[in-house]
Amino acid sequence: MSFQPRLLPLSTSHPGGRSAVTCEYRCGNACAHPAPNTSANEYFGDVVSDVVSRRGALKAGAVMAAAAGGFAALSGTAAAAPAHGAPGRGHGRPGRPERPVPGTDFEAVAPNIDDAVVVPDGYAQNVVIGWGDPVVPGAPKFDFRNQTAEAQAQQFGYNNDFVGLIPQDPLGIRNLLVANHEYTTETHMFPVDQYDPANPTEEQVRIAWAAHGLSVVQAYRDPVQGGLRVLPSRYNRRITINTEFELRGPAAGSKYLKTSVDKTGKKVFGTQNNCAGSVTPWGTVLSGEENFNQYFANAGTVTDPAERERLDRYGLGGGESRRKWERYDKRWDVAKEPNEVNRFGWVVEIDPNDPNSTPVKHTALGRFKHEGAAVKITKDNRVAVYSGDDERFDYIYKFVSKGKYKRGRSAHARRHNMGLLDDGTLYVARFTGDSPAGEIDGSGKLPADGEFDGVGEWIKLASGNKSFVDGFTAEEVYIFTRLAADKVGPTKMDRPEDIEPNPVNGRIYAALTNNSDRGKAGKAGVDEANPRVGNRNGHVLEWEEQGGDAGATRFSWRLLLVCGDPETADTYFGGFDKSKVSPISCPDNVAFDRHGNLWISTDGNALGSNDGLFSVPVDGPERGYVKQFLTVPYAAEACGPVVTDNLVLVAVQHPGEDAPNSGAPTSHWPDGGRSIPRPAIVSVWRQGRFGLPGDIGTR
Repeated sequence: MSFQPRLLPLSTSHPGGRSAVTCEYRCGNACAHPAPNTSANEYFGDVVSDVVSRRGALKAGAVMAAAAGGFAALSGTAAAAPAHGAPGRGHGRPGRPERPVPGTDFEAVAPNIDDAVVVPDGYAQNVVIGWGDPVVPGAPKFDFRNQTAEAQAQQFGYNNDFVGLIPQDPLGIRNLLVANHEYTTETHMFPVDQYDPANPTEEQVRIAWAAHGLSVVQAYRDPVQGGLRVLPSRYNRRITINTEFELRGPAAGSKYLKTSVDKTGKKVFGTQNNCAGSVTPWGTVLSGEENFNQYFANAGTVTDPAERERLDRYGLGGGESRRKWERYDKRWDVAKEPNEVNRFGWVVEIDPNDPNSTPVKHTALGRFKHEGAAVKITKDNRVAVYSGDDERFDYIYKFVSKGKYKRGRSAHARRHNMGLLDDGTLYVARFTGDSPAGEIDGSGKLPADGEFDGVGEWIKLASGNKSFVDGFTAEEVYIFTRLAADKVGPTKMDRPEDIEPNPVNGRIYAALTNNSDRGKAGKAGVDEANPRVGNRNGHVLEWEEQGGDAGATRFSWRLLLVCGDPETADTYFGGFDKSKVSPISCPDNVAFDRHGNLWISTDGNALGSNDGLFSVPVDGPERGYVKQFLTVPYAAEACGPVVTDNLVLVAVQHPGEDAPNSGAPTSHWPDGGRSIPRPAIVSVWRQGRFGLPGDIGTR
């Protein structure tokens, strides 16, 4: 299935397939700067006996038993599963008629660079809502050439990323749809003759402030015609840079969080660079603040060594910011408000069921570049929250609450469960490979045991007001989490992004998007959890907590996918026949259907095709069978996603963003003709008999 694309008019070559404009505005050209993690913490994972002698926590026999047996039921087989390569372990059966796993019965979409959302035959689609569409009642119609901050604060924001769908009835006919608005690309948001990147007007800056944050809308799923559409509703709401948030948890009120505007350290205005997220079991939404560092100016003026170290570790430096926000509000100027930057980089929680509620920033979950946050309930009914720090060579984290989860989605249950995220224990992950170091040579070649796998441990950082990191108080652990984690030797990962628990098999899955610096001179080398030098295509990690309990401090792990062109030797698809799979590159967001199939959206496809959404069974004979369900328009990123029995939702982010500005768009999606491109959310559904909607992935 090798794909040979025609030449694409990308502005320049960046890691993965992102355009230069996307790299500049989404993450501040993070990959063009040295990775902020310069710590020399040792990688413990290649020699199991070394871990045992240093940690004294497990006997060697127990470690090896966990590595070998932690996934005994991985494919639904008995402990005496067939050897690697045998039927039943995800390798297909020659001559056997294909019986697709429920939820994956569709014809794979071929790689392409079309300026459209391309779906399988037999499926229909519609645009649910896009940038500038009305959200709150009375919002004006979008007018590209005559935008105002007042209008944008009532309209759907820019560059939608995470999408959450909360049913309001048993059939999912009426729903609350929540979307993140990750970042703004001002050169595309405004007419080229109106916007000067070196001198934006105050009104343009305020429009950008209003285009960040989140949108909440009520959405109606049409059970006859199919698709999703937005309804006028009292639930509809915009959250922007100017919305008041409450800082809660053990670091709230810290001296590091106080500013001239908020002397309490418990109130902050706005959220920005919200990337992935999740719907909690109690019906709220968690959203991660990611590349917040790029919005702040003049960090280069700071000379105090301790402050300088903190700013460097979070990627701050230099003079003016790209967007020049500091010209119109001093809080974006580190020289004038040094603590304002510490008020971003948190997991935020909103209650879409209550449009008058105050959103929360949870300090107990730590401060770093949260891609998102996802919940799993422990065996003793506490709440575990998983989160990745989306940076080259940064870490995977887990929080486990002290208090117990209250079932239900009533207002009382929501308030109680939101409070659970303010008191608990914060951990960081260390991954230990079970193969000799010499077998992990950086080429992507599988070790002798046939898989990249091993065991791991969760290392305590802080619990309540107690720190477990030498030289750090508890509040410093929560606010400067990256620096605290550096001290305890976690595993440096290849950009850990979205992390989600599988509701069927109970295991946890993480997308590691890429890391072109892996193995470079002066950088961290390969390890079994990150086994390729110059990892352009990324991989997907799978782990099982000890005893299947999210509250455990030990786990066993393996790589489900090592992404890329299946015709190359450095890729791996769960052991499945590589000649049958779709090429996949740069996994970003992950989700599950009710059958437990993994769905992966991609960001920055390094193989020359548009990004897309892919299904992957994770158990049984089709484990690792990657199939492309859809592709998004030209130069766009596939975000979200949501997969239900009745529809799939995907957020199409930054279509046509390889163009330098709005003057010569390379995409006209979704409106067609000569229109400017607009980020938007799409719903897709199967057309059943007589043209009526049918179940997704089922014939």
